Amino acid sequence: MRYALAVLLTLAPAWAAKDSCVECHSALDGRLAAPAAAFKDDVHAQRGFGCADCHGGDRTTDDMAAAMNAARGFRGKISRTAIPQLCARCHSDANLIHRFRPQQRIDQYAQYQTSVHGKRLAAGDTHVATCVDCHSVHNIREVRHPLSPVHPLRLPETCARCHADKALMATYKIDAIQFEEYRHSVHWEALAKRGDLSAPSCATCHGNHGATPPQVSSVAAVCGTCHVVMENLYKKSPHQPVFAAMGAGGCIVCHNKHAIHKPSPKMLAGPASVCTQCHEAGSAGGQAATEMARQINGLGTQLDRSDEILGRARRSGMEVSEALMKQMEGREALVKARVAVHASRVDAVGTPVREGLAIAGQTYQTGAAAIQESQFRRFGLGIALIAILITMAGLWLSIRGIESKPAPGANER
Repeated sequence: MRYALAVLLTLAPAWAAKDSCVECHSALDGRLAAPAAAFKDDVHAQRGFGCADCHGGDRTTDDMAAAMNAARGFRGKISRTAIPQLCARCHSDANLIHRFRPQQRIDQYAQYQTSVHGKRLAAGDTHVATCVDCHSVHNIREVRHPLSPVHPLRLPETCARCHADKALMATYKIDAIQFEEYRHSVHWEALAKRGDLSAPSCATCHGNHGATPPQVSSVAAVCGTCHVVMENLYKKSPHQPVFAAMGAGGCIVCHNKHAIHKPSPKMLAGPASVCTQCHEAGSAGGQAATEMARQINGLGTQLDRSDEILGRARRSGMEVSEALMKQMEGREALVKARVAVHASRVDAVGTPVREGLAIAGQTYQTGAAAIQESQFRRFGLGIALIAILITMAGLWLSIRGIESKPAPGANER
């Protein structure tokens, strides 16, 4: 019983114990009252921590001089350079953190020290991001909370507070266009418009606490954490050694860094082709790109053709569900063909294209046969209907003829 009571007291929320800091600041105005007002929503307050756990002092006394006495550990305002280490006092303590969140990592501070932000802060640059710049100060929420600045849906905007600031980024000779470009990417569309929280955002590629720009040599590996098949094909392609020798980051040469658009065969040939950046139209590389685009577009056209006739057959009441299921395999072959482009070989694209064309041919024939049978049935139904009408008309005439004959003996009377 005593043990249970001790645990409850340990985990009690901050409002259950006296906190003279909150009481005093709540009675003030303006910026001095703001921390106390915000702290009620803070995850630390909900776990039983109070102002004194960060700022020091004694929150149990109403005597301001005693509460803010340096002898009682009062630190007051925390300098920016001291913030990461202050947060690490708890967040690097496995025994403490695991009481509240057993699965939470405790290496955030170690990672931060390896990051660009951490290294610059250690060198005396106080303009770089620290814990509070990303997580907030007195109203820190759990990552999964929708109002948390580091929630997946809000993280890009949080990073943009600094990285879209042209004046601030100019001091580091960094472009401030990343967020604007990202907002035109397929990743942003998946995250913000479709609500896919697993879609890549800033931290997915750059890391969170150990944030570091991917080096040229590691770009493909970063992209490959999600796009594994593409990475493996690229590693075996003729582009890999060429781009490596040029010092170019493989994936971004064709797909860009942040403004990653939805890939299509238009990237291979035509006005929007990325291949023409390196290959002239008549060169071997240019011709290969054109041929891959032709094959992929051809398969797409044939699959669309099959979709159309199968749709007509289904709407006419014919059973074509097996062909529709087979058509899905054709669509998978089209996806494989598009992925195979990363091998930069026509034959790699040709294999799934041939498989898809064979399926499209079968399903089209099934659809055409179903349409023909539907028309035959309708024709037969029409003939049967006409025969029925003729029969009915004959019966009607016969009945009228019978009715028009005088009854036997009618003239004798």
